[in-house]
Amino acid sequence: MPIKPFKSHEEQLQVLNERGLLIEDKAEALHTLEHHNYYRISAYRFPFQDAPDHFKKGTTFAQLWELYCFDRALRQLTNEACKALEISVRARWAHVLGGKYGAHAYENPSVFRSGSFYQNNLSRLDEELNRSQEAFISHYRTQHNLQRPPIWGACEVMSFGLLSRFYDCILRMRDKKEIASTYQLSVSGFRSLLQQSVYLRNLSAHHSRLWNRRLTVNLSLPTKQPAGIISSLNPTDEKRIYNSLILLGHVHSLIAPKSDWKQRLQSHLETLNGPSHSELGFPNDWRERDFWKDIR
Repeated sequence: MPIKPFKSHEEQLQVLNERGLLIEDKAEALHTLEHHNYYRISAYRFPFQDAPDHFKKGTTFAQLWELYCFDRALRQLTNEACKALEISVRARWAHVLGGKYGAHAYENPSVFRSGSFYQNNLSRLDEELNRSQEAFISHYRTQHNLQRPPIWGACEVMSFGLLSRFYDCILRMRDKKEIASTYQLSVSGFRSLLQQSVYLRNLSAHHSRLWNRRLTVNLSLPTKQPAGIISSLNPTDEKRIYNSLILLGHVHSLIAPKSDWKQRLQSHLETLNGPSHSELGFPNDWRERDFWKDIR
């Protein structure tokens, strides 16, 4: 298949227009294409089409841009909740293991499942410590002759993904439970949320689309606890972001009980015009489910 030829912004806009898209403000549309890749924006065209490469009558470039902006704000809200969880888990992981096994608990192989998984985690941490510019790392190396800082310092250097793997590697179930119970989740439920939050954080950090995306890192939906959100989940569409938002909202309320994150999320969702909330995995009656009713 031949490679498609390069097109200028003017030509890109002409292609959209020929496919039935109304360009009400050409200067603004060109400015948008100059600063946002055509390929990125065109990913939001699907709910506005009545046939491949043809827009429904009356569809405007402004509608396409509005959906893009909706998704951008959704990424920001999702990223905010993921970061709050990340910071909280860093603290809980270090406190629980440090309190039980000492300041360098993460260097103790008896705390973790043996084998290459743990050793790979430790090697990856060494790489991240060596790349880090944090002053406390050189302080411990020069002043205390320690290649690695105590666990409460190490947890602040490791990536979110590595933190997730270190949690997964913990040997004793009671230690995993103590951390997971902070968020009122089972070990399996917390592990799943942690792994998907890493994935969502990476998507958000790389400005990837969340709207209408089928998530490739599965979320294990809780069936017993926390009881307050079970009825609000949507097990019929487990690949979209709806269930992730429910669980992130739950843990965010525990981490930051005075935060208005849930209110801001709901307000933002109500701004979605045209495209259906079902493209995010929302059930038709989502507004009447307990999680959302409690926000009002």
